[in-house]
Amino acid sequence: MLTRHAQPLPEIGASMRRTQADIDLLFETLLPDPDDARRRLYRAMRHAAVGGGKRLRPLLVEACAGLFDVPRSSALRAGLAVECIHVHSLIHDDLPCMDDDDLRHGKPTVHRAYDEATAVLAGDALLAFGFEILSDPATHPSAEIRCELVRELAAAAGAGGMAGGQMLDLLASGGMPDLDSISRLQRLKTGALIGWCLEAGAIMGAAPAELRTGLRGYAQCLGLAFQIADDLLDNQGDEAKAGKRLRKDEDQGKATFVSLLGAERARRQADMLVEQAIAHLHAFGERSRLLREIVEFAVRRDR
Repeated sequence: MLTRHAQPLPEIGASMRRTQADIDLLFETLLPDPDDARRRLYRAMRHAAVGGGKRLRPLLVEACAGLFDVPRSSALRAGLAVECIHVHSLIHDDLPCMDDDDLRHGKPTVHRAYDEATAVLAGDALLAFGFEILSDPATHPSAEIRCELVRELAAAAGAGGMAGGQMLDLLASGGMPDLDSISRLQRLKTGALIGWCLEAGAIMGAAPAELRTGLRGYAQCLGLAFQIADDLLDNQGDEAKAGKRLRKDEDQGKATFVSLLGAERARRQADMLVEQAIAHLHAFGERSRLLREIVEFAVRRDR
């Protein structure tokens, strides 16, 4: 388990459990079991989307939206949308042509539970579903705000964000990129969606530019700290707790923060990023408590 400080994080536990339950309920409600041949597709989508996972991205949307008194119903739907994009990426990352994983969140990956073609379609359908949710008036009454949310999420998920980072990650196998290259890769692959979560709260809350700057700084530090924690867990974690195969980066010859820095230096770097992330929240005072706890959790987690 990664540890940083001994004191408990009182708010994040209850908040995360509530968000996990609400996101699962929304997936169950909005992904029905149709009485036709599409049933296999919907069941594969639910297999990937329901249960397991930290729901960190929806929680980030909620925490940021709360700074600006955005209704939780709107924040939750925006969080559901980004979770659709995230789960889509996990389904595709697990495929044999990508990371070739058999286990995710303690259960068989979609292509193992079903088949590769169904897994591809389930990922595609969840990607589309995320934008369907986000563009619905139920997410926000303002069409202009919905359009901005959609545009920013598309940019975060595409070649200039998550997909581009995944391409860099595939090309990194067998090579030895430097620290700057790994940081850029992870800012795209992991950090872009995390950045959108903070941006979404600010967009829905009509936050002024000076406050958005601090939130973007927080998101960048959080994304890198989260990835360092992932690298440490992959290197030293417990597969039973993680619910997925570990040590795969080393097996594939991929450079990581741990392979470049060593475990102890990587931990110190993560701690420094936590402090920097918290500093970016100074303008929000005590209202940013949940965001502060989230970045602490990012480096403490054991899965």
